[in-house]
Amino acid sequence: MTRTAGTCKRLLKSARWVIEAEPHVIMTLKRVLPGVASQHGKIKVSDTRQNAADLDWFMYRHPLEMSAEDRAYLQKRASEHREGASAVAGIVSGRIAPQPFELAIPARDYQKVAASVWLRQGHLLLGDQVGLGKSASAICGLTNPKTRPALIVTMTHLPLQWQREIARFAPSLRTRIIRNGKPYDLTEPVLPGVRQLPDVVITSYSKLSSWAETLAKVGFASLILDECQELRRAKAKPSELTQKYAAAKHIAAGIPFRIGLSATPVYGYGSECFNIMQILDPGCLGSKREFAEEWCTHDGDGKPPRIKYPRVFGSYMREAGLMLRRTREDVGRELPPIQRIQHYVDCDTSALDEISGRATELARIILRQNENKPGEKFMASEELSNQLRQATGLGKARFVADFVRMLVENGEKVVLYGWHRSVYAVWMEQLADLGAVLYSGSESATQKDEARRKFVDGYSKVLIISLRSGAGLDGLQNVSRTVVIGELDWSPGVLEQNEGRVYRDGQRDPVLVYYLVADHGADPIMSDVLGIKKAQSDGIRDPNADILERLQQDPGHVKRLAEDFLKQRGHRG
Repeated sequence: MTRTAGTCKRLLKSARWVIEAEPHVIMTLKRVLPGVASQHGKIKVSDTRQNAADLDWFMYRHPLEMSAEDRAYLQKRASEHREGASAVAGIVSGRIAPQPFELAIPARDYQKVAASVWLRQGHLLLGDQVGLGKSASAICGLTNPKTRPALIVTMTHLPLQWQREIARFAPSLRTRIIRNGKPYDLTEPVLPGVRQLPDVVITSYSKLSSWAETLAKVGFASLILDECQELRRAKAKPSELTQKYAAAKHIAAGIPFRIGLSATPVYGYGSECFNIMQILDPGCLGSKREFAEEWCTHDGDGKPPRIKYPRVFGSYMREAGLMLRRTREDVGRELPPIQRIQHYVDCDTSALDEISGRATELARIILRQNENKPGEKFMASEELSNQLRQATGLGKARFVADFVRMLVENGEKVVLYGWHRSVYAVWMEQLADLGAVLYSGSESATQKDEARRKFVDGYSKVLIISLRSGAGLDGLQNVSRTVVIGELDWSPGVLEQNEGRVYRDGQRDPVLVYYLVADHGADPIMSDVLGIKKAQSDGIRDPNADILERLQQDPGHVKRLAEDFLKQRGHRG
């Protein structure tokens, strides 16, 4: 009889394995599963396919006593993991041919690969570089009857674009857009007296909370989460899920096929991946505690955890078949080169002068050591960042408009990005004779689409877009090759999305992206800090990217902003 080193038992209610064994066995197992919770010779580990494979392998060397039923279940889970990983690797490498997909516009091979991986696994985070056609990859999957009816969730301004794309690629599929926040019957008449659900229902993240119960009962076969970085933040407070996240998780619970689309799933901290994957494939990264212990590092001071080794984590996500990420070089469809130019513009400091008193007070609160009331430093940080960004944007607004005019007079059509309404007002006034149109969070979906149409059809030479309102917008690459970032964002992921509105498949010319930076206000620190956050994002999406040591050099961007502002104003702090 084989001597066992302990016991292994599956807990059905908590979906965990409990291993009790001799101390040296527990220590060895903790090296195999570093994120597990252990106590007094006992280990608890989540019931994931990856953990099942690791446990199955471990037990060849250290046999554990377990029931025949648990043994069969463990081996089944382990086999699923190995077969799935092998199949995904085969499809991605080309050893296994991707499925055929019948589309009106033939899909490219790499788009077929993504759809085949999704259908094989049932879940996928598709992180292809901006402009490679992630939506076309998802539409490939929708041609398979087992994925219908489907629910697509996207940004507020993109349902019409999705409807147009489906009509182009798969015109036989019936689509319907959810038009308002109050639930109503989604079925449509197809024959006299016969109503059916359309093949594809399209809605926005903003409508999820009010529609959650209705959509959860429909019986969707697939869920496409477009720009899924919208779900990267799960909680509004430590004990509360955001309404948007809770609704998405509730709806997804009964849907077998799920795919998230985002070139920038990580905006600031790698741990955001955990929240996204909990909806796409719950438990695939273990419990939150296991994930934090195994993959994350904590800086303290209330900051979210970061991924310790982004390259390693990115490689794991790919090898486990959880994420697929290709660049233009990978798929052999390189766009014309993009050139990024940081250009300094003048800044009228009167707007900064107006807020100087309050901003100085806020900066000193932020820099004060151990003298603040609970939450005071956080509130001061938010207010200082907002005030300085707006004052900086206003200070350089006229000079940004002059720069854009110069580009237009030289024959360019310009996509201009900003953030504040007061800044837009200056630009719209200064560029009115160029037909400037606005595409921001304050316009309705119809108004946004009209602004896009005017720019694409040639009625406007300048399209002003909010930094965080244009994600996923397509078609601009056909009429423009010039982007101006008139106001900065703290997140490089947002800026990458903005570049990608023009630098994407279909672009025939070299693309120029001008980052207009002032040497006053918030710009100097923001332009420096952006590189630090980008290292987190690039390390996960591209395991070969050099993330540098700069990851460890930013103790707090708003603290640096406060210090720099006091220095600009001639204060010593």
